[in-house]
Amino acid sequence: MKRILLVATGGTIASRPTATGLTPMITSREILEFVPETAEICQIDTRQIANIDSTNMNAAHWLDMVRTIQAEYDRYDGFVISHGTDTMAYTAAALSYLIQNSPKPIVLTGSQKSIFLRDTDARTNLINAFRYAADNRAHGVSLVFDGLVIDGTRARKMRTKSFNAFSSMDFPELGVMREGQFLQYISDPAPLGPPAFTTALDDRVFVLKLIPGMDASVFRWLRGHYDALVIESFGVGGIPCAGDEGFLTAIGDWVASGKVIVMTTQVPHEGSDMTVYQVGYQVKERYGILEAYDMTLEAIVTKLMWILGQTRDVERIRSLFYQPVQHDLIR
Repeated sequence: MKRILLVATGGTIASRPTATGLTPMITSREILEFVPETAEICQIDTRQIANIDSTNMNAAHWLDMVRTIQAEYDRYDGFVISHGTDTMAYTAAALSYLIQNSPKPIVLTGSQKSIFLRDTDARTNLINAFRYAADNRAHGVSLVFDGLVIDGTRARKMRTKSFNAFSSMDFPELGVMREGQFLQYISDPAPLGPPAFTTALDDRVFVLKLIPGMDASVFRWLRGHYDALVIESFGVGGIPCAGDEGFLTAIGDWVASGKVIVMTTQVPHEGSDMTVYQVGYQVKERYGILEAYDMTLEAIVTKLMWILGQTRDVERIRSLFYQPVQHDLIR
């Protein structure tokens, strides 16, 4: 039998009702008691590194996960992380950069309803996560939810309440879980060497969502507080400039200060292409800002945190950003 480590962090799956709403209170060992079937799948040990609502998840928790997995890596054949759904896609993306080329699987899962309820998706999701983690074909970071196996850099929560909460964005699922079996769609060879662990992040990354009529003066305040700015623009990507170059000037000042700007789109599917319209072409050509193309927002943000944790060199930042990691960038 494979040996799998369950790393528990809280979330809805571990919550109980209180007078002020659902609160994570169920421990990792208690979670396993709800799914005795897993004893037939693999040998499981547990670690409780947090018991929080995933709204409270941050970069420090991601690094705790990395250190836990790194310390236990040689003792186990795979890892399952139980997690709240609201920020699970961010965590999956972050771990994809912080633990690269892992020949062992690191699988995130959770649920839309607590595991102590009778009508819950928690048991199925957990059992599927352990089945996938124990499969010889599994490796790298992924998310298992509602029968889907999604690459860690491609997951996004698309529904707030339904059991089919997550989708794989502009990339096929790695496979599906059907009647206890993993049906593989995407087959990548497992890495042969040891994984590359990183335990440094710079979380001073801000996401600015453009709205019609926004005042460009917001850039001045942000520049004093953040190291990188992700601009969620309209359509395929552009900057307002008709009769007012305030935005162009603000972007020029930001770039001149040595800080990073990445342009992405608010539209969920198909990505950006700043060369299509003048409002995008001129700013990309003039300032050489980075473009996210079909990357998810979760991947953009966490990749920047990972990159800025290693370097401040502009060309090195550009090189690392455009270097594909676990299918995060296809253009």
